Amino acid sequence: MSDNGCGFPAPGLHSFLFEPIADFGWFYFNKVMLLALITTVIICWFFYVAFGRSKVVPGKIQMIGEAGYDFVRRNIVYETLGKREGEKYVPIMVSLFFFIWIMNVWSVIPLAQFPVGSVIAYPIVLAAIVYLIWVPLTFKRHGFVGGWKNITGYDNSLGPIKWLVSFIEFFSNLLVRPFTHAVRLFANMFAGHLMLVMFTVASWYLLNSWMIPAAGVSFVMTMVMILFELFVQAVQAYVFVLLACSYIQGALAKQH
Repeated sequence: MSDNGCGFPAPGLHSFLFEPIADFGWFYFNKVMLLALITTVIICWFFYVAFGRSKVVPGKIQMIGEAGYDFVRRNIVYETLGKREGEKYVPIMVSLFFFIWIMNVWSVIPLAQFPVGSVIAYPIVLAAIVYLIWVPLTFKRHGFVGGWKNITGYDNSLGPIKWLVSFIEFFSNLLVRPFTHAVRLFANMFAGHLMLVMFTVASWYLLNSWMIPAAGVSFVMTMVMILFELFVQAVQAYVFVLLACSYIQGALAKQH
């Protein structure tokens, strides 16, 4: 933490930087990458245990796995894409939902205390995966010409403004959409972690300065922020997957 001159170690961008665990020039590995790797292992292990030997009468882990899988399938995928079209996309959407959710829950786990989604590279890669699903799908479903019409919203009935509308839709769908898809997740996790660090550090600083009442207030705010972050983490996973489904729905639709 940096010192702003008054002794308070104010959080900032340095709160998101970590020394490498391993750095061999060609190979770099830090805490954020480790948390992402652990997240992947946990999710793979959980679903393997839950469904590897599934039973007609499910055990506790299988029940939890089925509840999570069914939540994403029914409340996100089916609601957006419908059962017939959506079934094939359920696995990728379940994977995205739980990966995003778990990798951000680390922010409230002792010792880890960092949301992976607050490093923008991860939301960018996830948004790129969705982008590489719906864009080729658009051309596969509608053909080359129809695909461009779907993306640009080209429609002769618009008259002389059809070219302006097409340009705006092209820019919005192919350039702005993946950017906002990634930044929405990143910005929420970045801001949430910064607030958590602020109140946590403030509690410790005020306590050491013998400002006990102020430290107590700051500590209560830390607890409130933790609860709020738990809510935001789940909501952001939900929103990310919901938007992914809506993009695919737009790619499948006859007219954008």
